[in-house]
This record gives sequence, C-alpha cells and structure tokens, in this order.
Amino acid sequence: QVQLVESGGGLVQPGGSLRLSCAASGFTLDYYAIGWFRQAPGKEREGVSCISSSERSTYYADSVKGRFTISRDNAKNTVYLQMNRLKPEDTAVYFCAADNYCPIGRYDNAGQGTQVTVSS
Repeated sequence: QVQLVESGGGLVQPGGSLRLSCAASGFTLDYYAIGWFRQAPGKEREGVSCISSSERSTYYADSVKGRFTISRDNAKNTVYLQMNRLKPEDTAVYFCAADNYCPIGRYDNAGQGTQVTVSS
C-alpha cells in the first residue's frame, strides 16, 4: 500500500525558510514522480513542484520558482521541499503525492499534509 507522510511545516515569519519532507512507506519512492501541492482555505488546490523519477527533472509553479527547491534522497526514501523567502501567500496545507510522471495527476495517495503558516 502506497503511503506518504508529510512533515516539517510550522509557523515562520515572512522571509523565513522551512524544509518539508515527504516520506514513503510500503513502496520504493524512487520509481515514482513525486509532486507537492498545497491547499489554502477558500482557494483551489495548487501544484507547487514536482520531481521525476529516474531523470531527476524538476518543475515549479511560477509562484514559487526561484524560492523553492525540490530534491530527493532515495536512500532515505524521502523527497524534500526547501522553501526560502516565504511569503504570507504561501500559507497553506502542503501535501505530497506519487504518480508515474510530472505533473502528477492523482492525489489519492497523498498523506495528511503539513500546515505552513507564514505570518509576522
């Protein structure tokens, strides 16, 4: 059973940084593309970033390009999202999900999410 667990969220001031983790259990993560997406209250789900499996290609939404970096550590079966220069509009619950390719098109294997709050 594919299961993903997100962690690393928290409260941070504007301009600060956080690193989110997406850990996999029950499957080998490096065979899949992993995407991060976020959901803010009253807003539509937004794809944030994605990293492909063997090609190591990465993709970013325009809203986070230059500030966020996605990476993977296959030895730890984990994908990370380094978020720098955070803005209040980055506030949301962040989820990760697995699919065969980027951009991901399924969200049913996402975890419970991790809350990111950017506020002074």
